[in-house]
Amino acid sequence: MERTGVDLFSSPPPLAPPTTEEQLLDWLCLLRSRRVGPASFRRLMTAHDGSAAAALDALPAIAAASGTADYRPCPRDQAHMELRAGRRAGARLIALGAPCYPPLLAELDDAPPLLWALGALGQGALCGQPDAPAARLLTTPGIALIGARNASSLGLRMAGLLARDLGRAGVPVVSGLARGIDASAHRAALEAGTVAVIAGGIDTVYPRENAALSADIVRTGVILSEMPPGTQPRARHFPRRNRIVSGLVRAVVVVEAAARSGSLMTARIALDQGREVLAVPGHPLDPRAAGTNMLLRDGARLVRSAADVLDALDLPAAAQPAPRRAVSKPPATPAPYGRSAPPRAEAALPPRLGAGLRQRISALIGATPLPEAQLFAQVPDTPAAQLVATLQEMEIDGEVQRLPGGYLSRE
Repeated sequence: MERTGVDLFSSPPPLAPPTTEEQLLDWLCLLRSRRVGPASFRRLMTAHDGSAAAALDALPAIAAASGTADYRPCPRDQAHMELRAGRRAGARLIALGAPCYPPLLAELDDAPPLLWALGALGQGALCGQPDAPAARLLTTPGIALIGARNASSLGLRMAGLLARDLGRAGVPVVSGLARGIDASAHRAALEAGTVAVIAGGIDTVYPRENAALSADIVRTGVILSEMPPGTQPRARHFPRRNRIVSGLVRAVVVVEAAARSGSLMTARIALDQGREVLAVPGHPLDPRAAGTNMLLRDGARLVRSAADVLDALDLPAAAQPAPRRAVSKPPATPAPYGRSAPPRAEAALPPRLGAGLRQRISALIGATPLPEAQLFAQVPDTPAAQLVATLQEMEIDGEVQRLPGGYLSRE
């Protein structure tokens, strides 16, 4: 939609957020109207002196001038229904220009005018208290940790270490609440608080396996969505979600990604937004590291620890985590091959467990050698005897290679 009487080469003035529920409903009606997106919302508001009500009144004439007859803005009852649905879910709306709206996100031309937020936002009519725990997470520029859904064991571990140390350094960790790297990062950052951006409505959980993690995030952090409550995530929603993930932060760290993946799309969006892109290197033979290695080849900063991330952003030394003698405990010495160490080794096995277990093992073992003890720790719900037998079958079939020192890798 065209705007008139506005200098196209000047930055639009900041919007004044709604202060009453009537004004909030006007914003919702305008935003949910057909052919109005985040960018056109801003243009309309600027052209009508920041009044959503005036923009709504003008919409039919603007649509008619562009060749669309019988145009009707979003009905007010629909906006009422959305507001009630969000509040039933325990969420509240954060409007662009409000004190707790993320400042880096607000700088984008396509910043969401309204965000549904679920978390520890404190009391408040529209967006909560700016000094509430979740509000502080939103107003402090953070770091995004993203990566493969089908992540390796080492990738999951790396994401957890980065998230934990960044959280301890006072840097909010942001991700997309997908399985794999996202979930590992959120889980490790729970103590410090984490921000999850989802593609569906604020009252939906996707994937379902992250339901418990979502509940944990709500207690100490915040979940964000620009979609109306009840929206089921579709493929077209994820690029929109990804622009918010990168828009919230100073830098995006890709922990593990295939050569053609959504994580690389997010990295490209981040570059377009002027964000720093960093990547964790991986083994050249592991396809899950192909994307991160490509980013490094093309100039991304290499990440070995949270200290590398903090150094890349020139954060003061006081904000960096205190040095430790070791990043993690050394891997435990695995039990001799074939010995069923855990006492539950003789437990009854469910039927047809082998095929599914082979798939799980294949997903965890990559070209980078993995300690056998660490593999055991990644599948605690599987009897050790079954795991040992399945590993032996996979070794015979050439799917797994056993290395000196109790390490495993893919052939």
